[in-house]
Amino acid sequence: MKHKSKPRGSLVAALDIGTHKIACFIGRVCDDEGGVEILGVGYHASQGIKGGAVVDMEAADNAIRQTVHTAENMAAEAMKGYPLRDVIVNVPGMQIDTYDVSANIQIAGQVITDNDMRRALAKAQDQIISANYELIHTIPVHCSIDGQEGIREPRGMTGQTLEVGIHMVTGDLSPLQNMASCVERSHLDIEALCAAPYASGLASLVEDEMDLGCTVIDMGAGITSIAVFQAGVMVFMESIPVGGWHVTNDIARGLTCSHADAERLKTLYGSAMMTNSDESELIDVQPLGETDQLDSNQVPRSLLIGIIQPRLEEILEMVRARLDDSGLGSAMGRRVVLTGGASQLPGLRDLAQMILDKQVRLGKPIRLVGLPDAASGAAFSTVAGLLTYMTARSHEMPAEIMASVDPGSLWERFKFWWKENW
Repeated sequence: MKHKSKPRGSLVAALDIGTHKIACFIGRVCDDEGGVEILGVGYHASQGIKGGAVVDMEAADNAIRQTVHTAENMAAEAMKGYPLRDVIVNVPGMQIDTYDVSANIQIAGQVITDNDMRRALAKAQDQIISANYELIHTIPVHCSIDGQEGIREPRGMTGQTLEVGIHMVTGDLSPLQNMASCVERSHLDIEALCAAPYASGLASLVEDEMDLGCTVIDMGAGITSIAVFQAGVMVFMESIPVGGWHVTNDIARGLTCSHADAERLKTLYGSAMMTNSDESELIDVQPLGETDQLDSNQVPRSLLIGIIQPRLEEILEMVRARLDDSGLGSAMGRRVVLTGGASQLPGLRDLAQMILDKQVRLGKPIRLVGLPDAASGAAFSTVAGLLTYMTARSHEMPAEIMASVDPGSLWERFKFWWKENW
């Protein structure tokens, strides 16, 4: 359903709280279609976050403050000395559950209006209300009128019965409360929430991929998330608790080195697939506890890749199993887009094509103007997608409802926003 987007000239901000890093983008809406010009960028090594959940409130608060402060300094001229207040925040995939429900309402031969769609979506919400989680997205994925399928825009049409198929995304309440408290301690208000894999898809997919069917695989440090888009909307979402950090941990264990050295080796010499020259190429590995470079060991690069490749194969096999179990079949299309920080390893695209048996490309943010080179890679797809969601989303709650949130506590804002969401 369409809604009023942010007016041109509005300042918008996004905060991606991840396991490996925390990133903040501040932008300005630069056209009537929801395009965003980036004014400020900040990112910092994540602290107090594990698997997308807050495990140390003080450490996470400190990392968020530093990240936001960096972005504010870069955007100082546009912000005219005012501190950042409202942000849209990601919800990690492991804190998310999804439901596919349908709702029938009687139209009695009348013209279908926005209110009829609201009735259908509200009826669907009533089917999954629970005290243990809160609603994040309610996305109409297909409509039929009197049994006629394939209707994309029912408003303005007439009929007796309207049926709406809806993809609903909920978040676990306790982790969201912890995240809300952490963000509030950084003197920020959460304007909206968005599931991380949904945001990554909005940032990195072209319109034809969304329409014809495409799977986004967002490989983060602690979580690998999957989102399937078809007919222009997200129809499936899933996550597995394995990511790039697990590859780094395998290297640290296999080569008996520190995690910092393991990350360095993965970044400089890592690959997802072996080549003929890897056996003869030697790399220096600093043994755990040693500080003298003279004490480093030389090992063939093939040993490093022999540690990385099995873990990546495991992750991709788990992704394939989840997609096979989804029951979507041909709806997910033949196209896969890899994004996220862990997707940048050389050879991963070829490995994914072999295991998933699909056409694979690497994705990065494509819809933002003025994005610095340092923040334009796949690792920033989620935070970029949060801005796109905020300014150009077309299947979510109307912006004017969001603006009417009563200025109470942050958690009361949360509850109001979820209550009023489709």
